[in-house]
Amino acid sequence: MLENWVVVPTCLPTVLRRCHACPSRRFRTSGKFRVNAHHKLIDAWLLALCATCGETAKVTVLERMNVRSVRPELLDRLHGNDPGLAAELLQDPVVRRRSRIALDWDNAWRLDTGGSDHLDRGRGLPCPGEAGSSGKTDVSVRFAARVPVRPVRLIAKGCGLSRAGAERLITEGRIVSAVRLSGRLSGDFTFTLKL
Repeated sequence: MLENWVVVPTCLPTVLRRCHACPSRRFRTSGKFRVNAHHKLIDAWLLALCATCGETAKVTVLERMNVRSVRPELLDRLHGNDPGLAAELLQDPVVRRRSRIALDWDNAWRLDTGGSDHLDRGRGLPCPGEAGSSGKTDVSVRFAARVPVRPVRLIAKGCGLSRAGAERLITEGRIVSAVRLSGRLSGDFTFTLKL
């Protein structure tokens, strides 16, 4: 049996950088942009607010670019405060490096298992270790956005197990994958659950 799971972002991640007004390092962004034109040059920033004091910080998107070199559809999205563009830009390593930021994805994603909350509920699949359970289930995990998550956390959430329970099944060889399941991943992977 093949299961398809998708890691879906539910909101923009928290931006991690030092606040100049208070000791906080957490900023929220709603996807608002600020665009400034200086004759033939343009600057654009994604605005973020300090979670503690409300101070505004700017994540640099464009810096002293010639207006003619910027695609018109990008300008339209910047002026329209497109939240999809904000998500794309926050995932761009060049933008993150230029602005010296990191992202915190805690509570900003969900796991879509195709209609049921758990692999073992609502699909006729027995729980691991349940009487009468046999065979195996292949699970393909796809990321709709580059959300760094520990695979063992996804497996525990998708199978309705505790994290320790999922780690025990990995140690026992009942959950196997070609990728290392203990680190963080933000790209697609597959694993097999041997029932």
